[in-house]
Amino acid sequence: MLQPLKASKGGKFPAPTNNPDLMTTATRITISALVNKPVAHVWKVWTEPEHITQWNAASDDWHCPKASNDLRTGGTFSSTMAARDDSFSFDFGGVFDDVQPHKRIAFTMGDGRSCEILFTEENGSTRVVESFDAEAQNPVEMQRSGWQAILDRFKRHAEAQA
Repeated sequence: MLQPLKASKGGKFPAPTNNPDLMTTATRITISALVNKPVAHVWKVWTEPEHITQWNAASDDWHCPKASNDLRTGGTFSSTMAARDDSFSFDFGGVFDDVQPHKRIAFTMGDGRSCEILFTEENGSTRVVESFDAEAQNPVEMQRSGWQAILDRFKRHAEAQA
């Protein structure tokens, strides 16, 4: 039975291997939302820093005071997520592996995990499907609910924009 990939104490994941006896599989989490706006609008709100800072938080007691986005293959992104009471903050960032405008964004996070976001038109609305490797420090369900909460905030923000 395959076990989830575990990071070392330093937060680094082991180097990939082709040895089947040493291979492990990271737990993959998938979330989605149907945004009642066309894909061009959804893409813009997803990728522009001035919008990212408005939706990129899991709850109202958190916010995203800073975001940068060099949206191209090989480009980097970073978002600062912070508690509104200033008790805690962290940066979330990575490198874009693939950018297909209005269709797909794939990136590698700073800790080596991967994420893919697909944007699919559905009758004038846009389905956003995000799949990512779980990290080893928090329960999978906690990660799923946190990322889904952020996606739900994105949906509300995108639908509220003209």
